[in-house]
Amino acid sequence: MTESKSSKTYRIIEPGSVPRHDFHHFIVGASGPRPIAFVSTVDKDGNPNLAPYSFFNAFSSNPPIFVFSSNRRATNNTVKDTLANVREVPEVVINAVNFPIVRQMAVASAQFEKGVNEFEKSGLTPVPADLVRPFRVGESPINMECKVTDIITLGDQGGAGHLIVCEMLRMHIQEDVLDEKGRIMPDKLDLMGRLGRAYYVRASGSAIYTIAQAIEQPCIGFDSLPKSILESHVFSANNLGQLAGLYTVPTKDEVQALKDADARVQAILAAPNALEALHQYAKEVLERNEESRPEAGKIAWVGEYFL
Repeated sequence: MTESKSSKTYRIIEPGSVPRHDFHHFIVGASGPRPIAFVSTVDKDGNPNLAPYSFFNAFSSNPPIFVFSSNRRATNNTVKDTLANVREVPEVVINAVNFPIVRQMAVASAQFEKGVNEFEKSGLTPVPADLVRPFRVGESPINMECKVTDIITLGDQGGAGHLIVCEMLRMHIQEDVLDEKGRIMPDKLDLMGRLGRAYYVRASGSAIYTIAQAIEQPCIGFDSLPKSILESHVFSANNLGQLAGLYTVPTKDEVQALKDADARVQAILAAPNALEALHQYAKEVLERNEESRPEAGKIAWVGEYFL
């Protein structure tokens, strides 16, 4: 098993114990990856603004509520144009940021003078929305038209957030990111996430990891794992989590049937260091795919029942 938490050392960070700029980077570095809301707004005269926010997430599906935070600038304690705009026109379009437009998003994140059109600066296409006044980003794979239902001010100092609560009225999704069942395919969507400092993460390819764990059905948990498995030097903490996520403990009859049918298990039991070899075999099966977990569980329990 991996090294215990007690073998690690921790640095203690408290608000005010480090410079505010450094503390901000601890906050954003620790809370990631964060989805990016590419927020389109207009002022009372209809002038457009486009800016990315990574203090953002979905908080309810019924009603459909999204929240992003427009923080006061740490350098001069001023508010951003987005916040000023939604106070005048309480409507936004939240656009998804995928890899093909991430550098254009970065251009739009620059601190331009008020009144500068970030659509023009970033080379992105403003598309009229159906139900709100701000524009959709034509190149974005998903646009969400929203009304602003609340603005919650968290402070009046530089870095303080203003939570902008948005109720989604209509969503636009590009057809080519949907599968035959009409569900979003992560690889096709190719979203970008924000980390600390200048770091981003791309949610596609090998970065996408499937964890199948039904939340409605109880699993066996770590307390049901035999000591021989818990103390194994072969299994990682994630491997143990996979085994603890099984819905039933393999029975002796099930494990016997596997032992009788699996030539590799039979060869392992006839050789030295059988327990470690069984765990190595179970680990290989665990890492094939999620559907292999029950089989891996039976292999892991061979040592518990037959050694």
